[in-house]
Amino acid sequence: MSWDAKDVALLKELWAAGHSAGEIASRLGHSRNAVSAKLKRMGHKRGHKPPTANPRIVDVRTRKPTQVAACARPVERVVSRPKKPNKAAARPAVPARELTKRELYAMLANAVRNTG
Repeated sequence: MSWDAKDVALLKELWAAGHSAGEIASRLGHSRNAVSAKLKRMGHKRGHKPPTANPRIVDVRTRKPTQVAACARPVERVVSRPKKPNKAAARPAVPARELTKRELYAMLANAVRNTG
């Protein structure tokens, strides 16, 4: 379909009014790509639409802090029983006797003989 002078005049008028290429295309009976190509050949850029007079301001939701999985539900009672004291741990530890150099060498020699 060709562009006649009447369509080109309406195209310029609608584009200057801020209509989109799709809106102009549906009104003129052309495809959106045809309108975009014609505007490009005429030297008009397909920029963004002008900002609206009354912009809508939307509040950004604030996130609630997430709870740790172990603390998600409050604990009403203690489920586990307290541990009984270990009798072996209650006795004091006997200090180890210090070995002499000769005793250490004898232990080492014995270990070498046993391994191989």
